[in-house]
Amino acid sequence: MNSRLTKAAISPLQVSFFLFLVGISASLHIWKLAPALPALQQELQLSLVESGFLLSSVQIGGMTLGLIIGLFAERIGFKRCILIGMFIIVVSSIITTLTPDKTIVLLSRAIEGCGFLMVVLPVPALVKRLVSAQQLSRIMGLWGCYMPTGTVIILLVGSWLLTLGSWRMLWLVLAVVSTIMLVLSWFIIPADSQTTPKSTQPKSTENQLFNMVTTTLRSSKIWLVALVFCVYAAQWAGVIGFLPTIYMAGDISVTAAGLLTAIVAGANVIGNLGAGKLLQKQYQPQHLLWIGFVTMMGCAIVAFGLNVSLAVQFWAIVVFSAVGGLIPATCFYLSVNHAPTPQTTSSSVGWVQQCSSMGQFFGPPAVALAVNVLGGWQWAWVATVTFAVVGMFLAWGISQKIKS
Repeated sequence: MNSRLTKAAISPLQVSFFLFLVGISASLHIWKLAPALPALQQELQLSLVESGFLLSSVQIGGMTLGLIIGLFAERIGFKRCILIGMFIIVVSSIITTLTPDKTIVLLSRAIEGCGFLMVVLPVPALVKRLVSAQQLSRIMGLWGCYMPTGTVIILLVGSWLLTLGSWRMLWLVLAVVSTIMLVLSWFIIPADSQTTPKSTQPKSTENQLFNMVTTTLRSSKIWLVALVFCVYAAQWAGVIGFLPTIYMAGDISVTAAGLLTAIVAGANVIGNLGAGKLLQKQYQPQHLLWIGFVTMMGCAIVAFGLNVSLAVQFWAIVVFSAVGGLIPATCFYLSVNHAPTPQTTSSSVGWVQQCSSMGQFFGPPAVALAVNVLGGWQWAWVATVTFAVVGMFLAWGISQKIKS
C-alpha cells in the first residue's frame, strides 16, 4: 500500500474519526472485565472488594504515569506513542490468557492500562493539530464518546461471546481486533513530522521537559479540570462496573445483564455529543458541569437510596449516565483550550487523564466499601453522591477562574 496516496486521500476530519475508532478499540480492553467479572470471581476466588480492585487495576498506570506519558508522547511523537500503546495492549491481553494466577492477572491489567493510556492520551492534542478551531469542540464531543461507545460494544458482544466460550477466548478475540487496528493506524495516522509544528519539531531537552511539567502543574485551571474528571470518573466507573454483577445477583441472565448495562453505558454518548454541540453554541462549560453533577447525584439517590422497582432504577441510571456524559466532553474541551501554553497541551491532557484514571481506580472499591460497611447495594448512593458534591464545588472553582 502506498502510504503517500493513502494520506493524501484521507482528510483531517476522516483521520480524526479514525482516531475515535482507535479509542473505541482501546476502551474495549478497559471494560471487557465487567461482563466477565462473575466468571473471574468464581475461578480466582475473589472477594467483592478484590473484584473492585480487579476492575480498577487497569487504571494503575494511568493514575501514576499520565503526565509522564503525556511528555513521552510529546517527545517521541503522537503516532509512535499510539502504535507502541496498541502493541502493549495486544501483548498484555495475550499474556493474561496464559495464567490462572490472580496476581499476574492484576499485573497484566495494570500494564494493559499503560498501553491504553499511550493510545488515548495523545489523541486530543493530535486532533487539535489536525482540525480547525471551529471544528474542535464538536470533535472533542465525539472523542468524549469513545469510552461509553466501547463499553456498549464490549458489554453486548462480550456478554454474547461469554455464552460461547470462556473469558480467555474474549481476551484473545480483542487482541486480534487491536492487532488489526494497529496495522491500520500505521497507514492512516499521519507521520509525526507532518503534524508537529516546525517551531516544536526539535526534540525537547530534559530541562525543557521539566519546565513543561512545572508549567502544567502550576496551572490551577488544569488542576480543577483534572479533579472534576477524577470525581466524575469515580462515579461512572463505580456504578457501571458493578451493574452486571448487581443485575445477575437479582437473577437476571448474563446476556440480559450485559444488554441493560450496555444501554446505560450507551446513554453516556448522548451527553458527550450534546456537550460538543452546546459548547460550539457558546454555552458556558461550568454550567454543563453543574448540570451533569446535580443530575448524577439525584439519579443515584433514586436508583439506590429509594425502594423503587427495577424498571425505575434502570431508567434512573440511564439518566445518570446520559446527562453525566456532559462532563467528560467538557473536560476534554477545557484541557486542550486552557493548557498553559501550546507546548503543554499534551501534558495537560495527560494530567487530566491521570486524574480520570485515579477516579476510575478508586471509584469501584469506594462503592464496594460503602456497600460492605453499610450493608447492601441500597447504600451505593453514599459514595456516588459524595463524589458529585465535590465535583460541584470544583465546577464552581472553574467558573471563578474562567471569569478572572
